Amino acid sequence: MNNRFIFPPEIIPLKNPFRKIYRPVIGMMIIIIIGSLGYHTIENYNWLEAIYMTAITISTIGFMEVKPLSEAGRVFTIFLIAGNFTVLAYFVSILWGYLLDGDFRKDYQLYKMKRQIEELKDHVIICGFGRNGRAAAQMLLRNHVPYVVIEKEMEQLDETEMEIPFHLHSDATREEVLLEAGIKNAKALITTLPDDAANVFVVLSAKELNKNLLIISRATNDSSIRKLKHAGANNVIMPDKLGGVHMANLVINPDVKEFLDWMQMEEKGHFVIKEIRCEKNFVLSELKLWEKTGASILGIKNAQHHFILNPGPNYKIENGQLLILMGEEVQIEKAKEMLR
Repeated sequence: MNNRFIFPPEIIPLKNPFRKIYRPVIGMMIIIIIGSLGYHTIENYNWLEAIYMTAITISTIGFMEVKPLSEAGRVFTIFLIAGNFTVLAYFVSILWGYLLDGDFRKDYQLYKMKRQIEELKDHVIICGFGRNGRAAAQMLLRNHVPYVVIEKEMEQLDETEMEIPFHLHSDATREEVLLEAGIKNAKALITTLPDDAANVFVVLSAKELNKNLLIISRATNDSSIRKLKHAGANNVIMPDKLGGVHMANLVINPDVKEFLDWMQMEEKGHFVIKEIRCEKNFVLSELKLWEKTGASILGIKNAQHHFILNPGPNYKIENGQLLILMGEEVQIEKAKEMLR
């Protein structure tokens, strides 16, 4: 089980973790100010003498008085000591409970995490951390893509062994939660909630908050696909159907399917399939991509959003087209440099 904190399912304002210590500290400062003003007024001490007398009085050190005190000064000193003990007892109780009960550590972790989420850019928001949400998170983690998990059920977050650097124990259907997850700066949202209606609501809210957001949604029923697309989802996935197709492919093309699955789930992630946007015009044969990098072009997505599979050597690639490349990560990085 991961050693991390689970926060309550509600919007928690970004608060400084030291805020609970401020009041007793302010109380101590008020005692010092009152003591200094009192000695300055009652005993005609100069400000340095008044501050010094206040310091030795509230600290109970017991040094000699700066000057002999009048009766009024002694009465004032009695009340000053009583007030100081009251504030000191309050300060100790707050500090003891806040630090030793773990509340400070929890508040500090929450404060730090939310500050980091505010600074995220081009990250992915995962709504729901069930089986599909975890699989998506694992793939993003392998490819070093930052992500924020939103999950309402604490058990889903608590049971996993994987690393979740950013997570919110909240309801993803609430707009303020999506804003807290940094949807304005996110590049994509994956919603895997078990209820199709909840997914539709998340998609509607997300598209309204960030019109350029890439949205991938899960669906359970065929009738929900049209609704999710209409709400703004770019792609809708039906895991149950994909599971059946997967099993059929294992019968028809067992080795091919096993190879593709192994390539996608390989922990080290050396061999990958990635899309790269081209930023120049050239003929494919002139590029000599495979000879120079070792990466292979599986397909091209043209300006009309159509795929050209296994393009020939005379194919003309234009600026803005997407190339689907397969190879090791080092080879893909070399290809990126050539295409920019």
